[in-house]
Amino acid sequence: MSQKSTAQTREVALASGDTVVLHWAGATDTGRRRESNQDSYLAEYPLFVVADGMGGHAGGEIASQRTVARLEEAVAAGEINAETIETALEAAVDDITAHPDTTDEGTGTTLTGVYLSLTADDARWVSLNIGDSRVYLLRDEALSQITTDHSVVQELITAGRLSPEEAEGHPYSNVITRAVGVSEALPPDYRELSVQDGDRFVICSDGLTKELTDYGIQHFLGLNPTPNGAVDAMMTAALENGGRDNVTIVVVDVRRRRDSSSTGAVPAA
Repeated sequence: MSQKSTAQTREVALASGDTVVLHWAGATDTGRRRESNQDSYLAEYPLFVVADGMGGHAGGEIASQRTVARLEEAVAAGEINAETIETALEAAVDDITAHPDTTDEGTGTTLTGVYLSLTADDARWVSLNIGDSRVYLLRDEALSQITTDHSVVQELITAGRLSPEEAEGHPYSNVITRAVGVSEALPPDYRELSVQDGDRFVICSDGLTKELTDYGIQHFLGLNPTPNGAVDAMMTAALENGGRDNVTIVVVDVRRRRDSSSTGAVPAA
């Protein structure tokens, strides 16, 4: 079961002279119907990710834990970028394949999140995604899904064969088309975003989105101005709504203080 989340803070000086202050919190819960928790997460500057494992027996737990462990090693080693992330994922695939409890061919894990990339003159957020765990961004009071699910249902929606409303409860809703798994080290999808004051990221496994709509996520963000308060409120709601799956949530809040001597607008996404 989950414990109450605790917020952490990091202040980052940018080359532009601006300062970014990050506040974040995360939590994971087995849920009301599962016997074990196959989710894992990492919330350690500059990388914030959620992994949702799958596979029989202990396979999903192994996959998500090894993926997060390899990424944690990458954070400890220094710079986080696409190359270091993909190197970590290749090592995770080797770990998963070699593990004695990896017996099911479906063993693997989703992976999604964001990292802060410092550039020569500013900084950018970069989202990454494999599978159907999601990153949401609340910006200017509007919530948007930043990542695109790698799932059969999403492919049907993209092809115009299924509406988002029809996707709710679709029999293939749990079938994903990409994962970090046995002998599979496909690179994530990436997307760059500007660093703007007031932004709030929600990084979550589908255990949250099965129980809360996008409107519900925005509702609880609006009611809870701190990341730990938002995480705890969404976790409570997800469990009260059924808790049919493991639930993992990370919230990252962004404050950007402009350098008083600088001019010009913050770059747009």
